[in-house]
Amino acid sequence: MTPGTRWVEGPAGPLEVLTAGRGEPGTVFAHGVGADIGSTRPFASGVRGARTFFHFRGHGASVLPDLPWSYADLAAELRAVADHVAASRAVGISMGAGAVLRLLAETPDRFERVVLVLPATVDQPRRGHGVDELQRLGRRLAEGDDAAALEFFESDAGAGSAAAAAARDWARDMAAEVTGGRLRRAGLARALTTMPGQAPLADPEPLRQVRRPVLVLGQDGDAVHPAYVARHLGELLPRATVHVLPPGGLLWAHRDEVRRLVGGFLSG
Repeated sequence: MTPGTRWVEGPAGPLEVLTAGRGEPGTVFAHGVGADIGSTRPFASGVRGARTFFHFRGHGASVLPDLPWSYADLAAELRAVADHVAASRAVGISMGAGAVLRLLAETPDRFERVVLVLPATVDQPRRGHGVDELQRLGRRLAEGDDAAALEFFESDAGAGSAAAAAARDWARDMAAEVTGGRLRRAGLARALTTMPGQAPLADPEPLRQVRRPVLVLGQDGDAVHPAYVARHLGELLPRATVHVLPPGGLLWAHRDEVRRLVGGFLSG
């Protein structure tokens, strides 16, 4: 387990949870596929109050259920953690943004403020080379091919970023977490083979009932998280504010701007 974490019972078993800071407002952070608490914490660097991070199924020390997995499962895990810590705000990154969207479609007023970072899709399952490649890497990982972990994290780091050397170092460090057993190969493999081809929602219309402020962060030039998805959410969510940043990796080329946007919005 990550130092300082505790268990919260999720719908399929225990989830690993870490809370940093204290006081109001309380914010829960939902990570992306293959990410962990440590790599998600930079999104909280400008956020005040209690900040709660957790590992979805198959990540960290959280439960590793059998397949299939779905966004409904992830939304239920997010809800379990958010309810446990009485979080009034939520931040979702990539896959985590999909989980937040699914929860909002079910309970539009669950959070007072929401941040969606790099949403990948809303109601249309992704297709094409990018998804095929992620699923192929997942199958290779399941077969014990450690090189697939490095390839995945290199693709996730932000190609052509302003901090290319730092991004490469991060990818190597994350791959070493997998090969060293600190990030579970089986969990990452299951997430990559089952989640990229799914959409959080079958029908986006329930999102029009979300009357709370939502900040959506996208990035141009990102094939896995197309900027048009962020803009589409700006049309669906009545009180959405959309920022599409230039290419380069949000935490590599635009870290200060992301900190300002997320921290300022959640402090509102």
